[in-house]
Amino acid sequence: MSELPAEDAELLAAATALIRQRYAVGRHHIAAALRLRSGAIVTGLHLDTYVGRASVCAEAVAVGQAMIQGGGNADPITAIVSVRHPRPTESNQTIQVVAPCGICREMLRDFAPEARVILAVDGGRLASYSTADLLPLKYHRQL
Repeated sequence: MSELPAEDAELLAAATALIRQRYAVGRHHIAAALRLRSGAIVTGLHLDTYVGRASVCAEAVAVGQAMIQGGGNADPITAIVSVRHPRPTESNQTIQVVAPCGICREMLRDFAPEARVILAVDGGRLASYSTADLLPLKYHRQL
């Protein structure tokens, strides 16, 4: 992977440390770390369940933690990265940056519209994209 700005490298390190510590087959294989405008880093862990609909993505857990810790309008989310721990049966055991799923892209547009999302592109080079880049033409309710 390419060299990251220090603040993004710090986010990646936080997500990687969390998934290394908490990885459990069939329970946790994705971790996310986000930065608030204040500089605080908040993490979240994927909650896998036997009933797939009840699973919760790491990004959603991290965003919820950020809201609890004073995020939102008071301290908005500025960047997020997610990483995946490989399963024991995979030949490549490297923890890798992964893109948020479609539901998380919707959630990030709602709760972190100005955030940068760090993704692996072009064979592992890391780059950041706006939430609008990841989800153009978002649905908006008429209130």
